[in-house]
Amino acid sequence: MPTATFTDLCRINVKGGDGGAGCMSFRREAFVPKGGPDGGDGGHGGDVILECDPQLSSLIDYRYKHHFRATRGTHGQGARRHGRAGEDLVLRVPMGTVVRELDPETMTPLYELADLTQPGERVVVAPGGNGGRGNIHFVTSVRRAPAFAEKGEPAIEHWIELEMKLMADAALVGMPSVGKSSLIARLSAARPKIADYPFTTLIPNLGVVRAKSGESFVAADVPGLIEGASEGRGLGHEFLRHIERTALILHVVDVTGGYEGRDAVDDYETINAELAAYAAELAVRPQIVVANKCDMPGTEDAVARLKERAQADGHAFFAVSAVTGMGLDQLVSHTAAEVGRLRAELAAAEPTEDRSVTYERDRQRRDRTITITRDPSGAWRVTGGAIERMVVQTDWENDEAVSYLQHRFDRIGLDDKLAEHGAKPGDEVRILGFEFTYEGENEDEYAELDESMELYDEEEDE
Repeated sequence: MPTATFTDLCRINVKGGDGGAGCMSFRREAFVPKGGPDGGDGGHGGDVILECDPQLSSLIDYRYKHHFRATRGTHGQGARRHGRAGEDLVLRVPMGTVVRELDPETMTPLYELADLTQPGERVVVAPGGNGGRGNIHFVTSVRRAPAFAEKGEPAIEHWIELEMKLMADAALVGMPSVGKSSLIARLSAARPKIADYPFTTLIPNLGVVRAKSGESFVAADVPGLIEGASEGRGLGHEFLRHIERTALILHVVDVTGGYEGRDAVDDYETINAELAAYAAELAVRPQIVVANKCDMPGTEDAVARLKERAQADGHAFFAVSAVTGMGLDQLVSHTAAEVGRLRAELAAAEPTEDRSVTYERDRQRRDRTITITRDPSGAWRVTGGAIERMVVQTDWENDEAVSYLQHRFDRIGLDDKLAEHGAKPGDEVRILGFEFTYEGENEDEYAELDESMELYDEEEDE
């Protein structure tokens, strides 16, 4: 029987829909000599949205398809007919998915966009381009017939990383072949592959464990770790991520020493060292030490030494056998009670909430941020989503449109920001592929524009 493929890390390319162009049009009607502007707005492009779906268990949908596009908005037309907005593209991901922005050149993570842990949580990963405004928006008392409209905004295309971290209450960790899969199979309905050779388990397995008291918890069987796992040896990095979200660690140790005749205490110390090296908080994560295969003869000394060491570290200790069931009831009861306590602490400290609004607010804040740097050539480079949008939506063949762009620069204080960074009159300023000359402040020019700027303010507030 073929097995399902498990995918917990992937990269995808996303692009929102381009915005439709605004229309420059004038009303022409019999017996109406001066009908005025009536150009409609372009439609907004669709967004690419990630949505958390509790029914999914891996990122397999993105293993073979890597490019996703939302539909574009249509152009505005005369008679105030606005373009249709593009449809959003909703991509469903499993709970526990971390979303990161990637550097387009090195493909390394730059920053985190979202951590989707609640059903229905959403984050916009590729906003659609804004539709251009028609010329009806640019009428003022001194400009009765604006002969320009905005172009539609082209949506940005970029790569993001999706990393799924299992959402389990307890994680079974330990060296290869210590019996983790046998334990989860005995305790739950999970049916992982079990065999007598190392690295039998190649994908994490989840199982729901129920105590006799009626309490239950989700346990994850994490593939075996080895010394150096925190540095990527074996499949360390592939699976250590799945331990990060668990509230409790069930540290399984084979007291027989396995085929290699390993020492139980050495194995215990090795795994703890790897957990701490991977993430410092794992060193203080609540832990229960489980000595497995205690039904085998000659294990008494190893069990006693391991128990002494575990209790010295402040960890609960249980001697069990996945084969005979020895000690499992006590282990399950204690684990269920501990999970319940940790859940209550977490709920009191951090109420569960849908953070979709927070993610969108963060995205808009990043969009409004303006960054000014100096090129080796001496030119000033200005970057930022909002200001770049102003530039690409301007019709550079139209003098009125270019003048309006300058006013928008004044509104956001671009000249002041450039001056703060040390720009001098005559310096070259670059935004995207466009070049400008920094002229500094001109009080006389501003005085002449006072009236029209006030009108612009009223217009944009509307």
